[in-house]
Amino acid sequence: MKILIVGGAGREHAIALAFSRSVYSPKIYCISEMINIGIKKIVDASGGEYFRGNINNPEEVAKFASKVDLVFIGPEEPNFHGVPDKLEEMGIPCIGANKAVSEIEMSKATMRDIQWKYKIPGRLWYKKFKNFEEAIPYIEEYAESIALKPARQAGGKGVKVIEDFQVYLQDEKRKIKKQHAESIVKEYMKDYDLEYKLLIEERVWGPEYTLQCFTDGRTVLPMPAVQDNKHAFDGDLGMETGGMGSISCGRTIKYGIDSDISILTEEEYWKSVEIVRMMVEAIQKETGKKYHGVVAGQMMLTSIWGPTIIEMYSRFGDPEAANVLTILKTDIVEICEAIIDERLNTIKAEFEEKAVVVKAVCPEGYPNNRNLAKNHPVKIDNENGILFASVDIINGKIVTGGSRIVECIGIGNTIPEASLIAEKLCHNVKLEDGWRTFHRSDIGSEKSFRRRLELANLAREIYQYRERKGLLGRKIIWIPGKGLMEVG
Repeated sequence: MKILIVGGAGREHAIALAFSRSVYSPKIYCISEMINIGIKKIVDASGGEYFRGNINNPEEVAKFASKVDLVFIGPEEPNFHGVPDKLEEMGIPCIGANKAVSEIEMSKATMRDIQWKYKIPGRLWYKKFKNFEEAIPYIEEYAESIALKPARQAGGKGVKVIEDFQVYLQDEKRKIKKQHAESIVKEYMKDYDLEYKLLIEERVWGPEYTLQCFTDGRTVLPMPAVQDNKHAFDGDLGMETGGMGSISCGRTIKYGIDSDISILTEEEYWKSVEIVRMMVEAIQKETGKKYHGVVAGQMMLTSIWGPTIIEMYSRFGDPEAANVLTILKTDIVEICEAIIDERLNTIKAEFEEKAVVVKAVCPEGYPNNRNLAKNHPVKIDNENGILFASVDIINGKIVTGGSRIVECIGIGNTIPEASLIAEKLCHNVKLEDGWRTFHRSDIGSEKSFRRRLELANLAREIYQYRERKGLLGRKIIWIPGKGLMEVG
């Protein structure tokens, strides 16, 4: 069996490792813009081939896919550009959301439209705008905190949450909101030809988590929940990144396998699964297309709804893929075949009962000045437990690609134990020219976990009270030109 992996980051290295463990011993092929040394070693060992190319070009990917039996799409952009559609036309089985259903991730406006149309739980009040000027009345008059977002998936960039609790700073914050809204339209969305450019959503709070699932369009097969850590520095400080690391332990993110302390309850986990299932069903109804691939809810446990959709993914998260694929016991080849044949209901996804902590090591300059973070020679003392992410091979040397260099994986019986293992691995990563690196040392620490647990308990206490009073999801907001309105 020959399998082509599309993409060359840490997520795809995790996918390649999962295929390399299959009892079917497939030949593994890969196409990506940069050559990921970790994936290349797996490809070479399997007898496959590695191609450098444009993964967003359907024709280019199809040229290499004609040699294989199955294609697995890693990142979101190939989905948005119709790579799975082209492969489907050619009769090549593909694990990847086609262009129509991947709209659930690409357009945050479409995602919210669908949520409200089908009355899917966990929906937030929102307003979409075609230009910056339309949004000004809402920015000036909205009395509470808001989230400003690009209306299209932009690689995790451009999202900003601004609170208005300090009355003495409201004028200054209105100015900041306007400036950021304008930058979303003129900078983050300038290269995208979409009707809606800007999204304003109500601001909510609570612990975030990602629920990743396999789907064949009929069945949604969930994986353990994972909690991403997006802020650059310890204590959840600094700019947001694509993800500095992640934690997982069992379905509900327990403290450890011997502890019942969990960030999510079993009920909240299964409510989250049902929300993702309803979103898959809704996007298929809207488009008339089947969803074959990976789908994920990037979620938050909020005081308004309990489990709440913040965004949808049409692929594995990164670094969240490493958490679940590292401990996947079920053969991934059998999962993929079941997706293609639409018999995923016959598969049981099993995972080792272990805690997994992932920590990313990044070059200075990431995430805002990636050109400064490029082309620094990488030296790793011991590659065991390390996934290569944004790296390339130039003149025989491994160099940085401008984003996260590696993802270090710690596996233990508890989250803090796994965190310490990942921490030691982080210190094996060096840049030979002396350029500085950084990572989050606090991911998975007891203090960090307890802080998230306290936040979850507070949100849970409020949403359960609202549920008992019949107020779940209900909210009174101020709409410019209309006054107070109840939504939910």
